[in-house]
Amino acid sequence: MEKIFLVSLLVLLVSASAHGIAENIYDDIAMLGELEDLKLEEENEIQEKVFEIPGWTSERGGKTLFNVDSFGAIGDGIADDTQAFVSAWDKACLTTKSVFLVPAGGRYLVNATRFRGPCADRLIIQIDGTIVAPGEPNNWDPNNPRTWLQFSKLNAVIFQGSGVIDGSGSKWWDASCKRNKSNPCRGAPTALTIDSSSAVRVKDLTIQNSQQMHFVISHSDSVRVSNVLVSAPGTSPNTDGIHITGSTNVVLQDCKIGTGDDCISIVNASSAIRMKKIYCGPGHGISIGSLGKDNSIGIVTKVVLDTALLRQTTNGLRIKTWQGGSGYVRSVRFENVRMDEVENPIIIDQFYCDSPKACKNQTSAVEISQIMYRNISGTTTSQKAMKFACSDTVPCNRIVLSNINLERKDGTVETYCNSATGFGIGNVQPSADCLNSSNKDTHSDHDQTKDAHLIKFSREEIIHTEL
Repeated sequence: MEKIFLVSLLVLLVSASAHGIAENIYDDIAMLGELEDLKLEEENEIQEKVFEIPGWTSERGGKTLFNVDSFGAIGDGIADDTQAFVSAWDKACLTTKSVFLVPAGGRYLVNATRFRGPCADRLIIQIDGTIVAPGEPNNWDPNNPRTWLQFSKLNAVIFQGSGVIDGSGSKWWDASCKRNKSNPCRGAPTALTIDSSSAVRVKDLTIQNSQQMHFVISHSDSVRVSNVLVSAPGTSPNTDGIHITGSTNVVLQDCKIGTGDDCISIVNASSAIRMKKIYCGPGHGISIGSLGKDNSIGIVTKVVLDTALLRQTTNGLRIKTWQGGSGYVRSVRFENVRMDEVENPIIIDQFYCDSPKACKNQTSAVEISQIMYRNISGTTTSQKAMKFACSDTVPCNRIVLSNINLERKDGTVETYCNSATGFGIGNVQPSADCLNSSNKDTHSDHDQTKDAHLIKFSREEIIHTEL
């Protein structure tokens, strides 16, 4: 950290001297220190909270096995096995050191079900077979319109196994208004939800073809997800991979995600989120937001992404907020990320508008500040490799770019800024000189000749519409 301080101090002093603006230099240095020191709960710290139980196949050692087959499950993918799952869960939840087992080789058809805690200590949910959802939207349980498999009020629980959670989402996607604008816009179920829980570990599972979002972590604390595969076609609408809302101390590690929406999305009231060794593609990238819809408050803080590969995604590292919202996104560090043919590698969008109708202009906005991008490299398919489209009334500030190298195979690239300020450290390509300018609607091109090539953009270009 000392090295980056020294380099940053030198850069800031030179910049301040050249521009005659030294009054904010110490604040910027302090901010760099905060971003550099951003340490979230490490893997071993969460592991201490989530116990390890080696071996589960035997009942030796006091573990009790509750196999869904023993409760009447057929596992042929045709018979309804919901009641067998509920009965096995009820017994396992009440028994200390129990294993709720979905055995290998079976394909279990399960309707929308809520698995509620709190449960007895040391519960393992072992999924080795395939759990499949009903494929017909018209027959879905109206009492659970937005969830399929929901687990709530759990503490110190492990989800693990070589199995598959399959949402059978194809008919849901066909009925989406994003596939066909003549269809009504309505929500669809999430495949797996962990809600109001703590000290939970999820590892080795595959979640695929969800009706809408694949895996939601909601209002929970100390959750570790590792070696999880999330998969759906790139054309499947609204199928976010892992969605974090209202949660703290979440670690996502060694996960491979490819869907038709955000690979990872982090929304309101989430803090201390750590992502490491993430593969994303296809999809819409790794996103904070959207936040602030319908004039709501959105707050996300202390987020770190360290080591990721994004391949052929529509966005790379994205922060997206609606006009009219309030709150803030603060203390975020994205580092060691490789882009491969990504359309918008780095983007902050305070004019997000996921609506078939144009969103009206509003003055309030979610404030975005103290965002660091470090060691970001690779290729883009668009001219604007970096885009900071921020509110005139609530500008983005303290954006730090360090060692950025983004290129396009068949043309030059540039940085676009509207009401965004910050600075660069080390090599930054394309140049982001527009962050140092008080002018609005400017860009810096790859050749760093910004004075001769300032471009004015219309407000329509700032507006981003997801549909």
